[in-house]
Amino acid sequence: MSERSELTRAFICIEMPDEVVKEIARVQEEAGKKRFDGKMTELENLHLTLKFLGEIDKKKIEEVREKLAGIKFDEIECALGEIGVFSHRGNPRLVWVKVNGKGIFELQKKIDLELKGMFELEERFMSHLTIARVKYVKDKKGFVDYIKGIGVKKIKFKVGKFYLKRSELKSPGPIYSDLAEFVVN
Repeated sequence: MSERSELTRAFICIEMPDEVVKEIARVQEEAGKKRFDGKMTELENLHLTLKFLGEIDKKKIEEVREKLAGIKFDEIECALGEIGVFSHRGNPRLVWVKVNGKGIFELQKKIDLELKGMFELEERFMSHLTIARVKYVKDKKGFVDYIKGIGVKKIKFKVGKFYLKRSELKSPGPIYSDLAEFVVN
């Protein structure tokens, strides 16, 4: 077995409750009315990434799991925020919906500090859900203006756990599976 196959692509995230997933499905439907080449994020894969770890071996996964288990946090009050687009050199690349909640930033910082020395610290964490990936759109400005005009219901929800997940990249889309779950304490 090659060394490469023993690595696991991993990340730490928060999952979204059903009411948020339903709202994102509605927003994706609206966004899809403006033609672009790319794809919507699969609803079952919708999550807020707190930290991307990259490809790591089993030993490092265990170290991460142990360190994350020591994090103490309270239930987090969250709400969906505005919609926006990340562009690269003027080309729209990601459509996102912001997730508001001071506790998300506090939890992300705790995770970063707990894993300090193992991984780089996040330079500019933005609490968001990626809802679509854009490969190409002809009318760039029109697309961005249209997306920014989509109303997102400011649904409030609570977060009481976060996950360490594996990501397997497949041609139809990534497949995520839980490596560990961490609950409020």
